[in-house]
Amino acid sequence: MGGVLPSWNETPTRSAIIGFVERVTTGADAVPVEERIAVFDNDGTLWTEKPMPTEMFFVLGRLAAMAEADPALRDRQPWKAAHENDHAWLSEVFVKHYGGDDADLKVLMGGFVAAFAGVDVDSYGTSAAEFVKTTHPALNRAYAACAYQPMVELLRYLEEHGFTVFIASGGNRDFMRGFAADVYSLPPERIIGSSNELAYTENEDGGSVVYQERPDIFDDGPAKPVRIWSRIGRRPLVVGGNSNGDVPMLRWAGGADRSGLRLLVLHDDVEREFDYVHGAEKALEAAKSDGWTVISVKDDWSTVFVDPGS
Repeated sequence: MGGVLPSWNETPTRSAIIGFVERVTTGADAVPVEERIAVFDNDGTLWTEKPMPTEMFFVLGRLAAMAEADPALRDRQPWKAAHENDHAWLSEVFVKHYGGDDADLKVLMGGFVAAFAGVDVDSYGTSAAEFVKTTHPALNRAYAACAYQPMVELLRYLEEHGFTVFIASGGNRDFMRGFAADVYSLPPERIIGSSNELAYTENEDGGSVVYQERPDIFDDGPAKPVRIWSRIGRRPLVVGGNSNGDVPMLRWAGGADRSGLRLLVLHDDVEREFDYVHGAEKALEAAKSDGWTVISVKDDWSTVFVDPGS
């Protein structure tokens, strides 16, 4: 295929994307460049999120080390799941969350803030960048190479047409900042995500910004439009997601007097990636009723993952 979205099959989905971009960037109805904002979720939208999001594997190692050092933690979640390598419990946390039950998510977030309390943001980002070079347990490739080639191409295609691209994810902002430049060619200031409270501490090197043992923002569901507005000050024109937690962000695209492009990634390729709809049922219903553009991994992508050697 030619130079435009080469890893996308010639399907109505690809045509819809190209058609929309051409409409809003050329001719009398072109949207001003400064208003061409695109925002994408990360896990399950720009890279794989199964058997659980990459960040969970990262945190799992930290929690397991804490449980190894302190046996009293081994009977408490989420340290128990980390110590026993219980990926099923961790995965179920997010299934329950997207089904409206956040009891276990609160438990997990408590472990998160405890795991990294006292760690400075620079060290955290460096650790994240190193972690994504290690191997995904199910796909046998580096986590960084589990990014979706068609979506990376879409980011570049939008930028070539004057869009400024952001990520707005339920994942930790600083975890993504650790690798976003290498994986997505996006600078850290374009990353919006969940966060823990931070504090500045003095030292002989000019001070450090350090994580506190308290959560700040969980960037999911209705929080996503709020966080996008607070960080960008503009309503996005193009939005991409894959789960129920992305529905408010997707609905917010465009606005009353301007159509938006709402993209929903459907994971339906058991041979090349994963096949699931858990956590996306409401999003798929909204896509059907409201006419959103559904991206089928199986049908729309000729290639799924980026080239590990690129």
